[in-house]
Amino acid sequence: MNLDPDKIAVIGWGAMAQSVWTSLTERDTGVRIRAALLRSNGPGAMPDEVRLFRSVDDLVVWKPSVVLECASHSAVRDAVPQLLARGIDVIIASIGALADQQVLSHLQAASYAGGGRMTLVSGAVGGLDVLRSARLAGLDVVSYTGRKPPSAWMGTPAEGLLDLTRLSTPQSFFHGSATDAAANYPKNANVTAAVALAGVGFERTRVTLIADPTVPGNVHEVAASGAFGQFQITLENKPLPTNQKTSWLAALSIEETLLRHFQCTNF
Repeated sequence: MNLDPDKIAVIGWGAMAQSVWTSLTERDTGVRIRAALLRSNGPGAMPDEVRLFRSVDDLVVWKPSVVLECASHSAVRDAVPQLLARGIDVIIASIGALADQQVLSHLQAASYAGGGRMTLVSGAVGGLDVLRSARLAGLDVVSYTGRKPPSAWMGTPAEGLLDLTRLSTPQSFFHGSATDAAANYPKNANVTAAVALAGVGFERTRVTLIADPTVPGNVHEVAASGAFGQFQITLENKPLPTNQKTSWLAALSIEETLLRHFQCTNF
């Protein structure tokens, strides 16, 4: 296993990847992103220390110790299996792609075949360690409730269900499975997928989405009950300073997962 902290690559160079790169650099962690795989033209400016690759084959030749996927569901479907099949570890941020069982099966097959290990980040939600532990004894109910300001639901099917420009009180507009939530509200897919994968699966995880003019940011509520007992956790997330549509905690979770990848002791 290659554990060189100076041979890290990232797929994508959007706000998320840039935030992780900046944080690692400013805090002098000793872990550095040195390469980026971009599947399309742009961006125009890259840090001098970050080498740009346009194909998975070329990136593999560079021999990264680990690759951070910070791009899109299509990157998870297309690029990540190729890396896993060649024995390269990948940390996946766009885990909403795993709502598609075929994608998940393809990734698992590539990992088994090539030895590359895939790690899923917790993203903007918490309590997943409890869910994974409780699952061993049996979970009865797992639910996720997502609250966002009305403007955050613009451009989604919620526009056809509510007058988002005139809401004065919280209004729920979706009740259903994590499968349907991920399919119909892809901007919320990563959070619902994280909860579903840690707990009882996509079909059994119940999701409620709410447009709430009283909240300043994104609020995530996870509740579960089972043989272990019950718990409820609420997170009120501030947005990424450089991108108001992304939770800062999501970027921090990628960074934390990467740093833990190089530690001798993980907890």
